[in-house]
Amino acid sequence: MSQDIELYDYRPITEREPLSWPGGNRVAFYVGLNIEHFYVDLPGTATYEGTTALTPDSLNYGWRDYGPRVGIWRQIKLLDKHGVKASALLNSDVAARYPQIIEAGVRRDWAWLGHGASNSHLFTGLERDVEQGEIREVLRTIEQATGVKPRGWMGPGLIETFHTPELLAAEGVEYVLDWTNDDQPYPTNVPGLLSLPYSVELNDIGVFVSKGLSGPDFVQMVKDQVDQLYEDAADGSGRVMALALHPFITGQAFRTRYLDEALAYVVNHPGVWTTTADAIADHYLAVTGQAAASRSAG
Repeated sequence: MSQDIELYDYRPITEREPLSWPGGNRVAFYVGLNIEHFYVDLPGTATYEGTTALTPDSLNYGWRDYGPRVGIWRQIKLLDKHGVKASALLNSDVAARYPQIIEAGVRRDWAWLGHGASNSHLFTGLERDVEQGEIREVLRTIEQATGVKPRGWMGPGLIETFHTPELLAAEGVEYVLDWTNDDQPYPTNVPGLLSLPYSVELNDIGVFVSKGLSGPDFVQMVKDQVDQLYEDAADGSGRVMALALHPFITGQAFRTRYLDEALAYVVNHPGVWTTTADAIADHYLAVTGQAAASRSAG
């Protein structure tokens, strides 16, 4: 059986009203910082596939666990250095296990997005009522830990069911990052729910693990991305640049200099608005006149 997508309509970027960013900037830039928890008896992102069937898989689990123990603290220093507030893609299980990370993000006024309970449990094959309960619990846990109810969502592994968007909107979530198919926000066919740009290409897992590229390759990709988006937006319609980071990848010591260089290039690039996913959604709703409709739908 074949099925076309019903969540959103096709509207090419060449046939949209111009989209402006604050201060006349051409590119809205945010860092999606994946803050995740993995379980030692379940498979997850792996640097070596040969041990993923073992329990415990100490090789891969230890690599992932480097992130909250060490890697994220390097990344936080770099984000602070360059004046970047993270858009934290947060597994709710992090709240109880790594409270120091939550405290660091709250002090820095990060944007907090729901990212499931853990990255060992994907949103797939769930009955509707079970999924609704899990979404509600994730949002409640994050709100209790951070003082902020998430307005955005990215599924663990960017995975959804056919019910996910509707269930998210029913819980007050305003935007999702899962679909990675555009350079601008756009309204979905679920009332009150936007899709915001995210990237599986400009994503440190894809760059370093899937493709096996180098630090200089990563820097060049970031530079090329912002340069091209800036050029694309010369027509008066702004673009979004998302940089997806994981503490166990670009938090590694030998990659620090390259993340530093990449961030420096983007935040000092002319016409770049360094911001958060929440602020991008707010501005898009305001300038497209959808803010009132979104609040009404919620």
